Amino acid sequence: MKKKTTPPPVSDINVTPMVDVMLVMLIIFMVITPMMTKGTSVDMVKTRNPIAMQAADKEDAVIVSVTRDGKVYLSPGNDLVVSEALPSKVKDLLANRLDRMVYLKADQRARYEKVVDVVDNIRAAGVDQLGLLTEDIKKPDETPAAGAAGAAAVDPVDPNKK
Repeated sequence: MKKKTTPPPVSDINVTPMVDVMLVMLIIFMVITPMMTKGTSVDMVKTRNPIAMQAADKEDAVIVSVTRDGKVYLSPGNDLVVSEALPSKVKDLLANRLDRMVYLKADQRARYEKVVDVVDNIRAAGVDQLGLLTEDIKKPDETPAAGAAGAAAVDPVDPNKK
């Protein structure tokens, strides 16, 4: 009787389990990432010296977003709201809170009258602290964004000076 020999060890790496795990992680991140955004994405107004408002990043922060076309969204929940119904919805969200701060995130191309209307409706809800969310203007030493070539050549104090 012949003695059975074991096959030689395989020195190749089996990548199939790793690929399976990576594909599952990719699917999970693709599903979860859109849910992580707070409110509706808008092209916010840019300012020189913005004040950091870390409380706006909290999960339960009340954020009112005004889009370019004048639609109003209320977070948490990212619900489309008619601006006349905004005071009652904001009152309901702030009912049992100590922090009665509401944050407004408006698109820079939104109509001014629509933003003022939303601010008036938020004030009608009894909100006395309103935070306006903005973005910081890029410094001249940073690379300009696409479409902003030559914007760094203008003096912010005297636009006629080059």
